Amino acid sequence: MKILNLYAGIGGNRKLWGDEHEITAVESQEDIAKVYSGFFPEDRVIVDDALSYLMEHYNQYDFIWASPSCTTHSKIRFLSSKAGCYEVVLPDLKLYELIIFLKHYFKGKWVVENVVPYYEPLIKPIIKIGRHLFWSNFDINELKVEREQHNNIKDKGNKYNIDLTGIKTKHRKDKLIRNCVHPEIALHILNCAINSQK
Repeated sequence: MKILNLYAGIGGNRKLWGDEHEITAVESQEDIAKVYSGFFPEDRVIVDDALSYLMEHYNQYDFIWASPSCTTHSKIRFLSSKAGCYEVVLPDLKLYELIIFLKHYFKGKWVVENVVPYYEPLIKPIIKIGRHLFWSNFDINELKVEREQHNNIKDKGNKYNIDLTGIKTKHRKDKLIRNCVHPEIALHILNCAINSQK
């Protein structure tokens, strides 16, 4: 399949997808895109705004995965801002723009991932797996996963088999790993998309 991996980050979701697909990753932060390229040198990596790239190229792909920023939706950010630790911000509604667009315009298979928000989701997700909600145009089977903790990123990196030792980035490495979707969840979802085409 031709796969478009939007908001690719360092590629946690991509880790177990193998090399039989033609994958284009879009990441807006150049240093993060460089880390992704180091992990997946065969993928085409584009440094650009994900939605801008999507609007120009969506019809060139068979499968689209999108993990837009979850910061303004997360319960942790919400509770921290209520406690005065963070500035209060409006929820970034690009998440819902993306779901609506893909649902009505994209002919291939698609999935959008985000955290369980502090509010009732404006569009009902198809499934919740672990700490993630997923919206898609195909059925995603249940998957049991261990509860993920935020407090030990080193262990999480080991569990995901992601090693950022020696990698230079201006971003906090613990955040880069925390922002990853567990590779086994992402593989499960990709397989559900492939099986839904049969």
